[in-house]
Amino acid sequence: MHVGSYLLWAFVATLVLSGGMYAAQEAGLSRMSIPFLLGAAWTTDHRRAVATGSLLHAFNGLVFALLYVAGFELLGTATWWLGALGGAAHAFVVLTAGMEVLTAIHPNMADDRQGPTPTRWLEPPGLLALNYGRRTPLVALVMHVVYGAILGAFYQV
Repeated sequence: MHVGSYLLWAFVATLVLSGGMYAAQEAGLSRMSIPFLLGAAWTTDHRRAVATGSLLHAFNGLVFALLYVAGFELLGTATWWLGALGGAAHAFVVLTAGMEVLTAIHPNMADDRQGPTPTRWLEPPGLLALNYGRRTPLVALVMHVVYGAILGAFYQV
């Protein structure tokens, strides 16, 4: 593994993914803020939740990039389309199992079977995170495909 290449492109891909998700939220294409959802597990203060969640999301981006890099190394090649395929699979897992697990373990999130309570005040994402907007699955898919394509295009095997 080329550590320098991994760190650089994992950071860039994570920055583009996070920036794209934020831009989509600001454009009204989605109400989902992964940094806020992650951070709200640790604090109920909105600004602190976003800051904490942003750090957690950046860390997650670096960790997940290791899986992509391991796959590239195993195959002996890294291409944009291989990374994009990995990104599509990544988005599928995030939007299905990831959202279900988040609902189950998040201390401040209601689940689909019960409404909000004083301690569980966050809306659950629902199937494919559709509770955060009809375009949310598409936004998440596109941004994860871009994340993977960046890693595949620029990581040096």
